[in-house]
Amino acid sequence: MTIGNFIKEARLKKGMTQEELASKTDISVRTIQRIEKDEVDPRSYTLQTIASVLEVDYEELINFGESDLDEENSKQNKIWLPLLHLSGLFITLLPPIIIWVWKKDQIQGIRQHAIDVVNFQLSMLIYLISSGLLVMLIIGLPLVVFFGFFSTIVIVINTIKVINKQPYRYPMSIKILKP
Repeated sequence: MTIGNFIKEARLKKGMTQEELASKTDISVRTIQRIEKDEVDPRSYTLQTIASVLEVDYEELINFGESDLDEENSKQNKIWLPLLHLSGLFITLLPPIIIWVWKKDQIQGIRQHAIDVVNFQLSMLIYLISSGLLVMLIIGLPLVVFFGFFSTIVIVINTIKVINKQPYRYPMSIKILKP
């Protein structure tokens, strides 16, 4: 069974049509159809939204179709995925990329987590540089402070959500890297 079939079965168990699922998730009907036919690999946020509406565990959904994690891999997920998200606190992109490359074959689902973290970090870097350039116009200083606090709070909240196996979301993130 594929992830598309799993989503379709979960939707049918809830007695929902594709149109109803699309309406509740703010995802187009065509996208729901393509996901259920396994024509596309849905993004993390899309899967989080679908999992929430269908009341299925997000981690189960992203790991669907892959063999059950053994106890060692489960322990690694509990350590490395939160560390990957927390590494976004560093100003350089190096820590999340190192974790991603080092653990990519050992941890299921790490690719999407890493892409989300790197996209958010690149977005915040763009916003901070732009704000820094505006310091001469006085408005830049409050923006630099805002984006510094904002990114720290979002990273900490998302790390906690990953630890608790809840769906996470990085607002204001520019999709530079595609899944």
